[in-house]
This record gives sequence, structure tokens and C-alpha cells, in this order.
Amino acid sequence: MDANEVITRYASGERDFRGADLQGLNLANENLRDINLRQANLKQANLTGADLKGANLREALLGKCVLQDAQMELVNLIGADLSHANLNNVNLNEAGIRGANLTGSRLEKAKMQNANLNEATLDHAQLREADLSHSALNRCHLIEADLTLAKLESTSFANAILTGATLTGANLSTALLSGANLDNADLGGADLSRAKLQGCTLVNAHLVQANLRGANLSWSSLRGAELRGATFYRAKLSWSNLSGATLNEAVMINASMEYVNLRNAVLTGAILPDGKTHE
Repeated sequence: MDANEVITRYASGERDFRGADLQGLNLANENLRDINLRQANLKQANLTGADLKGANLREALLGKCVLQDAQMELVNLIGADLSHANLNNVNLNEAGIRGANLTGSRLEKAKMQNANLNEATLDHAQLREADLSHSALNRCHLIEADLTLAKLESTSFANAILTGATLTGANLSTALLSGANLDNADLGGADLSRAKLQGCTLVNAHLVQANLRGANLSWSSLRGAELRGATFYRAKLSWSNLSGATLNEAVMINASMEYVNLRNAVLTGAILPDGKTHE
């Protein structure tokens, strides 16, 4: 099937193209709303700027597909393969992307509010300045993903794996990260105010100048973490492990620190919970 046949059949009212072999086709800027492409082969296809709102792409093959600037609100991408696809500036608001493979994909400035990405794989994905606010990424894999300046307000990352991920300057205000693994992640300057990080692991994580105001870090491990200048005002750190962490000039006024492990931690210049500065 070539591109002209797809366009002609769609224009005549046909919507069911499930399992079709459309590999490499150029369908850029086409109106394909509500099309059924379940299990279709769209590898390396060009869908730049296409209107795919409400489309069914469940279990479709979209490896190395170009979907830049595409309109994909409410699309079904459950279990789809989008590895190494170009989705820069795509609109995936309220999309169902559960269990999809987005390894190495490009999602810079993508709009993905209220999307369901539970159990999806986004290892090495480029998500700079993407908007994933209020989305679900529980049990997701984001190993060494780039989320620099991403909008992640109230996003759920429960039990997600973000080892080595870059979240510099990201907005994680009120985000849920309970049970997540952020070992060696870079969260420098990130906003984690009122975030829920209970039972989270942040071993050797970089949190310089991070805003953890009102965050809940109880029972978390921050061994060897770099926390210079971080703000912990009214944060909950009970039973957390900060052994070997660097806390120079950190602000911990009114922080809850019962049973915290601070063995070998560096606290020079830190403002302690009682307001006194550590010498």
C-alpha cells in the first residue's frame, strides 16, 4: 500500500488499516484522525505534522518514525514500539502510552500532560523542556534520560527507575517519587517542593541548590549525595540516610530529622533545624 492509496481510502471514509504495512511512507501533514493502525508497520514513516488525534496505534511498529509536530491527543499507543522515533514538539496530551517502548526517542518540548506512561521504557530518551505535568510514569524506566527543564509538576514516578537521569532545573513540585531509584541522577536546581520521596533512593545524586521545601524524604537513602545549598525548609527526613552526603550551606530550618543518619556528612555552613549555623 502506498501513501496515495492510504490517503484516498481514508478520504472515502475508511478508517480500519489495522496490521497494514506502511513502512517508510510519507504521510506528513495528513489528516488521519481516528484512524485504526493497530499493529500496523510504520517503521521510518514520515508523519511530521500529521493529525492523528484519537488514532488507535496500539502495538504499532513506529521505530525511527518521524512524528515531529504531530497532533496526537487521546491517541492509543499502548505497547507500541517508538524506539528512536522523532517526537519533538508532538502533542500527546491525555494519550495512552502504557508499556510502550520509547528507548532513545526524541521528545524535546513534547506536550504530554495527563498522559498514561505507566511501565513505559524511555531509557536514553531526550525529554528536554517536555511537559509531563499530571502524567503517570509509575514503574517507568528512564535510565540516563534527559529531562532538563522538564515540567513534571504533580507527575507520578512511583517505583520508577531514573538512574543517571538528568533533571537539571526540572519542575517536580508536588511530584510523587516514592520508591523511585534516582541513584547518580542530576537534579541540580530542580524544584522538588512538597514532592513525595518516601523510600526513594538518591545515592550519589546531584542536588546542588535543589528546592526540597516541604518535601517528604522519610526512609530515603541519600548516601554520598551532593546537596550543597539545597533547601530543606520544613522537609521530612526522618529515618533517612545522609551518610557521606555534602550539605554545605544547606538550609534545614524546621526540618524533621528524627533518627537521620549523618555519619561522615559534611555540614559546614549549613543552617540546622533550630536555626543555628553549623561551624
